[in-house]
Amino acid sequence: MANTTNNVNTQTQNPMKVITGPDTRWSYANVWEAKSINGGTPKFSVSLIIPKSDTKTIAKIKTAIEAAYREGEAKLKGNGKTVPPLAALKTPLRDGDTERPDDPAYNNAYFINANSATAPGVVDADRQEIINRSEIYSGVYGRASINFYAFNSNGNKGIACGLNNLQKIRDGEPLGGKSRAEDDFATYDDEDFLG
Repeated sequence: MANTTNNVNTQTQNPMKVITGPDTRWSYANVWEAKSINGGTPKFSVSLIIPKSDTKTIAKIKTAIEAAYREGEAKLKGNGKTVPPLAALKTPLRDGDTERPDDPAYNNAYFINANSATAPGVVDADRQEIINRSEIYSGVYGRASINFYAFNSNGNKGIACGLNNLQKIRDGEPLGGKSRAEDDFATYDDEDFLG
């Protein structure tokens, strides 16, 4: 009798794709409209702040960066004689303590800037599409589906991070100093207004 209950996933997993942990915080979340940076091609983007305590996600990212490096060796070599070592290239995993020491949101965390020419899918914790734009702001926590790839353009070589999809897990303190309207008026006393 054939075993039909064994549903083995025959699809090989992409070694350059990572799903971050649920404690990843989103900053500079441009997920509804593509924005141009320094006159470049408009892109959807988000800065992913990953706590250093999330060692599982950090390890997956480092492995994916290495896989993208190996997969992109020919592109990275370009017209040169050799492939530059990974340590000599720009990579997307950055240390918040070193690069953003004055920003408390980046303390004890790594960060990655992910972008895409196409809009990411955005869902909630129950995997339902989020339509209300105010649900997504810089400061929320959630998972991100990202992929890493090698690039070599205009003399710049390295590994970049593409943005696939986002899953909001929970609200967080808004970043960038802008408060949310529902918070501003949550404890407002009507008597002050009338006085």
